[in-house]
Amino acid sequence: MKLDKMFQSLLLTSAAIVFIITPAQGEEVPEDVQGKSSVTPGKPTSRDTGKVTNKGLAITQSSRFAPKSKKTQLSSSLTSVNSLQPTKKILQLSEIEHFSKSAELLVQSPTPTPTNPPNPEQRSGEQVVPITGVKANATNKGVEVILQTTVGQQLQVSNRSAGNNFIADISGAQLRLPSGEAFTFRSEKPLTGITEITVTNVNANTVRVTVVGEKALPTVELFDDNAGLVFGITSAATAMQPPQQPETPQKPEPEKPASETPQDKPLNSQQDEPIELVVTGEQDGYRVTDSSTATKTDTPLRDIPQSIQVVPQEVIKDRQPRNLVDALRSVPGISQANQSSTSIYEDPRIRGFDATTDVLRDGTRSPYSTFNSFDSATTERIEVLRGPASVLYGQGSLGGVINIISKQPLSEPYYFVEASAGSFNFYRGAIDLSGPLNSDKTLLYRLNFAAKTTESFVDNFDRQQYLVAPVISWQIGDRTNLRLSAEYTNISGSYGQMGLPAAGTILPNPNGEIPLSRNLSEPSLDRDDVELFRIGYNLEHRFSDNWQLRSIFEAAWIDQDRAVVFPVGQLQANRTLQRRLAITPINGKVFNLDNYVVGQFATGSIQHQLLAGFNYTREEQESFTRPRSRLNLAPIDIFNPVYNPTLGTQYENPFEGESTANTYGFYIQDQISLIDNLKLLLGGRFDIANQRIVNTFGANGSAEQEVFSPRVGLVYQPIPAISLYANYGRSFRPTYNVFESGTIPLPERGTLYEVGVKADLSDRITATLAFYDQTRTNISTQDPNNPLRRLQIGEQNSQGVEFNISGEILPGWNIVAGYAYTDARISEGNSNFPVGNRINGVPEHSFNLWTSYKVQEGSLQGLGFGLGLFYQGERQGDLANTFELPSYLRTDAAIFYERDQFRAAVNFRNLFDIDYFESAFNINRVFPGDPLEVQGSISWRF
Repeated sequence: MKLDKMFQSLLLTSAAIVFIITPAQGEEVPEDVQGKSSVTPGKPTSRDTGKVTNKGLAITQSSRFAPKSKKTQLSSSLTSVNSLQPTKKILQLSEIEHFSKSAELLVQSPTPTPTNPPNPEQRSGEQVVPITGVKANATNKGVEVILQTTVGQQLQVSNRSAGNNFIADISGAQLRLPSGEAFTFRSEKPLTGITEITVTNVNANTVRVTVVGEKALPTVELFDDNAGLVFGITSAATAMQPPQQPETPQKPEPEKPASETPQDKPLNSQQDEPIELVVTGEQDGYRVTDSSTATKTDTPLRDIPQSIQVVPQEVIKDRQPRNLVDALRSVPGISQANQSSTSIYEDPRIRGFDATTDVLRDGTRSPYSTFNSFDSATTERIEVLRGPASVLYGQGSLGGVINIISKQPLSEPYYFVEASAGSFNFYRGAIDLSGPLNSDKTLLYRLNFAAKTTESFVDNFDRQQYLVAPVISWQIGDRTNLRLSAEYTNISGSYGQMGLPAAGTILPNPNGEIPLSRNLSEPSLDRDDVELFRIGYNLEHRFSDNWQLRSIFEAAWIDQDRAVVFPVGQLQANRTLQRRLAITPINGKVFNLDNYVVGQFATGSIQHQLLAGFNYTREEQESFTRPRSRLNLAPIDIFNPVYNPTLGTQYENPFEGESTANTYGFYIQDQISLIDNLKLLLGGRFDIANQRIVNTFGANGSAEQEVFSPRVGLVYQPIPAISLYANYGRSFRPTYNVFESGTIPLPERGTLYEVGVKADLSDRITATLAFYDQTRTNISTQDPNNPLRRLQIGEQNSQGVEFNISGEILPGWNIVAGYAYTDARISEGNSNFPVGNRINGVPEHSFNLWTSYKVQEGSLQGLGFGLGLFYQGERQGDLANTFELPSYLRTDAAIFYERDQFRAAVNFRNLFDIDYFESAFNINRVFPGDPLEVQGSISWRF
């Protein structure tokens, strides 16, 4: 697919989507609306307060609200902004003259044409005021909606009307739970004449309050209160009602049976019976609206000129993945290569290119990043940025980065325990504790424990894993926060990477078929014991409302003792395989320091969000072998294996080697809002990378490279629901290896061209369509004949199309789905790998679907079901394209019940027990996928 054809396809697709959505432009529709409210009779209660839980905000209110004696009416701040032109500075609450006038009259009043540029404080990026809760209270006039914040004086409010809709935009604010998660508020038919009230985040620094009148524009008054901003709402129908006459005292009537109690009363009822308003503001489920991975700032996904997808906590909870690759099945265009499902290592390929060195934890790299650092006990969500990210994160693959976001401390007490058991003697337990450590909640903690033990469908396999991860957050002052974190992981057990020959599994063998459970390694020798320890800090300081400094440091150590049994040579007589043993202890260290500032300012009418920083990374690795640690093993009969740990001759002398790499990166990025619907992203990074390698082979050497990596992106939004984008970027990745000639390979470089469209198909469903063309050069790959050696080939190219959709179709019914077409080939090769060969492990077509439904009311409320379909097309087994892995369609399912703090679930993987192959290393190492597995889990939240 050529680049011009990609633009043509994008234009046609965008035109079709615009055509479909355009008729709805006449009416303003609130964005990001979730949650519900209901009006039910209740007993009199005192004035309640909001309670924050890990799932959202649950609030119960009594019928009467205290008098507004402490409030000041602030209707005069409301100004029309129904224009794309720059607006005048909107006064802050403390600057507004107080006088009584309804918001309805102000909405209908003419507004002078704005001429001044917007105040930079209105686009504060990360320097936003958090609104930690939304409360609703019935009053004798209607209903009050309270936006809870202690710094309401910093907020600026502007409003407009569209038909019967009253809309107020609050600049410099975000709906954020104390845990940091975004949430939305919605109340349906809370008042006679009012269809709906919603409070949502519309972008990274604006909250929108929308009041929808049934037949006329409602009257809305804005008040300032110690609890936050208060919107007093009266419908037109209520306003026209005659005043109530004083009632003559009457004798109290006998209490009626419950069956005779009226079930539906308007909130403006003057009856004496109390009314209980139940409002739930829930955080986003399958639909995620913003991300920090792409820009290091909290930016709406629709404003990022690059394809990015988030696997949220709800999807992880529903699917219960055991490893990172399984968790990423919900992301189209990602496949597994070179590794088995039993491996503790990951080799994900994004858009056809390996991303083994691009698995981040909270934006920082890990030692031996192919090591599986995913555990659902510590993972809040996973963000996948497709394409180069070298401008912000330095050295990395062209395919993209996978950023695992950790769980952070909560300001409210939270206690969670979970126990799981499943097929092949799988047992797992997890504990999650969080809350404040002092009365003023300036010191918060989170502590996660997890332990599991499992066998496998592969014979003679077992593994144990233990994890502990403490986090402390200290709010030092109003402008400074320090977070300290650590993590210790211990994994021991089988290596499990021998695999099976293709002949007898996916290819015919005259001697018959090999059972997929067969282990051709040596169970008494094959092992992989790993200890990983991380420690770091994250310091944030705000100089002002517009400028912020962030400093991140992480140090990580890995200690590994690995014994690998692997096949060599050809399969003899279609049944005998020669094997070798390599025992190699490895010690690795990584130190990562990242300091950057973020600031907002304006040049005329153009808004800027500037990010500039310095990054230093140091990697150290030492490996050595002992005498008789590189030995030949006796051949094994693949149809009648006899395990024989007798060691043979030494095939390689013992050696000792070490490598050191330092990278210094200087980067800058500017997110520019030319006008409201046209945004430009400019970025660049200059890296100085040096490396030194010494080993006893005599292949010693050192090298230094200086590399500049640019990034340019553009987003145009013809209507609010559509974002058209284009992106150009480059990547760079040094290769830490020495050829036998003593030379160090050239660093890998990559170039990306991408165009796409992002659409809000409704207020709860989003979709992205991307077209890309990317090329990388100086690729280093493993020698298919010796896994301890590497080869450098010329150039690879990947072109393709990606589509993903996620969100809530109907209340309780969620979906995440995607499709990817990937044409990844060698564009410049050598004698081993000719031009035109497909990149191994990359299917041309792949498809994923996961959908779940949870009953919302009735006796079955809380019961849910999930169904997943995951398709991978044919893939080449090796880079030489000597054999092919067949396509497969795997079906997963789940049944769960969730009520209050209790949750029980049963997950089924490979429901129909199909035989399939996950990946391959070479023709003698093919890795089957897991058969049918059943896993049950029970959890309780205190």
